[in-house]
Amino acid sequence: MRECMDSKNLHRRLKKIMGQINAIDKMIDKDIPCEDILMQINAAKSALHKAGQIVLEGHLHHCVRDGIEHGDADKTIDNFAKAIEYFSRM
Repeated sequence: MRECMDSKNLHRRLKKIMGQINAIDKMIDKDIPCEDILMQINAAKSALHKAGQIVLEGHLHHCVRDGIEHGDADKTIDNFAKAIEYFSRM
């Protein structure tokens, strides 16, 4: 699966997200306004959504293409539909 996505880019993004989450955790113990905490939570959520988008795009360009060209096209399409469903729930 690693060949279907830009793993260096994803690792970099996930490390930033972990930093955001740690910062939010520290904000909770300080006298930070709720609105500011919610804004940071939303930023982390958006960053995680973007990481999911990158995985989905890699899946489409590599796994789906390969499955249609060399495998079972119907199963590949079904699996891609499941991936889109998971992504849409984010």
